Amino acid sequence: MAGAANPRALIVDDEPDLCELLSLTLARMGVDSQAVHDLAAARRELQGRQHYALCLTDLRLPDGDGLELVAWIQDHAPALPVAVITAHGHVEAAVRALKLGAFDFVSKPLDVPDLRKLVGQALRLADDRKAAAAGHRLLGDSAPMQQLRAMIARVARSQAPVHICGESGTGKELVARLIHESGPRKDAPFVPVNCGAIPAELMESELFGHRKGSFTGAVADKPGLVQAAEGGTLFFDEVADLPFTMQVKLLRLVQERTVRPIGEQLEQPVDVRILSATHRDLGELVAEGRFREDLYYRINVIELRVPALRHRLEDIPQLATAIVARLAARMGMTTPVLSTEALGLLCAHRYPGNVRELENVLERAITLCNGATIEAADIELRPTPAADPDGAGDPHGATALHEQLEGIERLSIQRALEQARYNKTAAARALGISFRALRYRIRKLGLE
Repeated sequence: MAGAANPRALIVDDEPDLCELLSLTLARMGVDSQAVHDLAAARRELQGRQHYALCLTDLRLPDGDGLELVAWIQDHAPALPVAVITAHGHVEAAVRALKLGAFDFVSKPLDVPDLRKLVGQALRLADDRKAAAAGHRLLGDSAPMQQLRAMIARVARSQAPVHICGESGTGKELVARLIHESGPRKDAPFVPVNCGAIPAELMESELFGHRKGSFTGAVADKPGLVQAAEGGTLFFDEVADLPFTMQVKLLRLVQERTVRPIGEQLEQPVDVRILSATHRDLGELVAEGRFREDLYYRINVIELRVPALRHRLEDIPQLATAIVARLAARMGMTTPVLSTEALGLLCAHRYPGNVRELENVLERAITLCNGATIEAADIELRPTPAADPDGAGDPHGATALHEQLEGIERLSIQRALEQARYNKTAAARALGISFRALRYRIRKLGLE
């Protein structure tokens, strides 16, 4: 009999053969297991005294849907990793499970190596209680930052693709790294890919690798960035800049978890978690036909929005102090103190360049200051555009103009729909826009 110290897994499935296969696989990994056959029994077991490190549940159960159990676990035992077993090809069901909070999914017929890998990651996650502590590098005690750190802790437990959106300079890559470091893949590579920096003609080779002789200049086999991230996290920064042809290949990677290097005949399985980020509105790009809609829904299973610095100005004293200390250490000098007047100037600025702009301002101030104090005279802030992104400077300025334009747009769409008797295809033609663009605008303006 297995020792009491062994981790324990709950199996929820009504197929005896599958339960036996799962139990044998877990036993070989030193994991005890308990099998139950319906939702009611699973809830009773999880409410009992027994501690579980992992739950594996089928989607189809005699008394309900496995998704109900996933949702129940998120409410009653959010620290418990739960993975769902789906029928082959049921990608939509798997995506719904991930959105509800499932850790990962595995398809029937079960592939034992994939199952063992999933269980290993789940057990590392169950043993790791450092996710919240990892957020100390994401500074700020404002409500938006507290919410962001809480979301990072939640999504780190999952294997679902996460899309991080926010303005330039807000720290989207830092958020991606924290998700990686707070999850079960933290000991494996974190590989960032700057989609806008790789020439389009080299992108396929850079991402997926190539075989010797597959094209002129391919003098040796070369693994790609995807293979370099095996077991870890692949972060697509500025994913909106991906060429359309590469969007198709990324979609296959996300859906099938396979890649085919240039010159290779067979696809190779890969185990990577996909994170992505952009400062642009992907939904709008989809509506304009410049980003694939199917890829958008695959990489945007969970959306995580990073707040702009002007939405958390109360964090600036803490941020500025930490940035000054880091910059001074890098320069090999004693850390200067920010005067009250200097802090006042910093806290009154709107920061169109966000945290990156704050860092640039403080680096210049450290260089210019005389002595141990940064004074107001050392702070040089570039003028904020009159029509800032929020129109905060003038209540009748940018915000009012934005609302007026939205009102005109809403009225035009309503009239076009009425004249076309709510035939959206005809309405789009009358407005001179694509059907997809009209559908996006209807949803954005609340005209459903």
